[in-house]
Amino acid sequence: MEIFKTASDMREWSDSMHRAGQTISFVPTMGYLHDGHLSLMEKGASLCSALVVSIFVNPTQFGENEDLDAYPTDIERDLKLIKAKGARAVFLPDKKEIYPENYQTYITLEHLPKHLCGLSRPVHFRGVATIVSKLFNIVRPDAAVFGAKDFQQLQVIRQLNRDLNFGINIIGAPIVRESDGLAMSSRNAYLDPEQRDSALSLSRSCSQAEKMVKAGEKSANAIRSHIKSFIESFPDTRVDYISICDPDTLNEVEEIDTEVLFALAVQVGRARLIDNILIKP
Repeated sequence: MEIFKTASDMREWSDSMHRAGQTISFVPTMGYLHDGHLSLMEKGASLCSALVVSIFVNPTQFGENEDLDAYPTDIERDLKLIKAKGARAVFLPDKKEIYPENYQTYITLEHLPKHLCGLSRPVHFRGVATIVSKLFNIVRPDAAVFGAKDFQQLQVIRQLNRDLNFGINIIGAPIVRESDGLAMSSRNAYLDPEQRDSALSLSRSCSQAEKMVKAGEKSANAIRSHIKSFIESFPDTRVDYISICDPDTLNEVEEIDTEVLFALAVQVGRARLIDNILIKP
């Protein structure tokens, strides 16, 4: 497994692979890997002849007073896990390599970021769209795999791929959960034992919302109200949003008569956690 720290070295390797008739799958990460990340790598490795993984904690997708400085890292452990999954290369740049002095160019989307996480994290998706575009230009993959836990991010990247003609096969991989149902996240490391129990309110909310729809409830407001009360019954929780929306546009719906995305973000202690489920009536 090769490790590249500069864009030019990474691009040269990718170009040589393509000249040799090889295809490249790509899994971008911010490190501190868990089984969810590893499942993305397994999927990526099955798609193409060479898997590339990147590790970069992207500063431009963190807003003021968010957890950039506290974001957990363990590069040595991450590299061992990536190697065990059969990756051929790792792109491991530093901040100056990605955002050199006098950097000025950012990418914004008009509609999709104005929903869900974008409402409380106004700079987040500008940072996501910018770093993903840069990584696509550097790694030059044929396919890229992203987790469906960050459903809005997945839709943003699909839109970005279409709008900017990257021509990459964007794959959405299912949410990977702990045995108790908690969606895997690097930020789960922030939770103490009591907060860990409160964090289960997210996955349980997804199940409750699905049961309500299956039982015939069509009012999105009724479901939102019930779920908000349920989550707030747990200690150390603060609801950021509870959304029932169109999976493609992310526009909120009021009457549930076709498939919807149920998505929520909840602050549990100092961890901001997200979860979602697609529900058909």
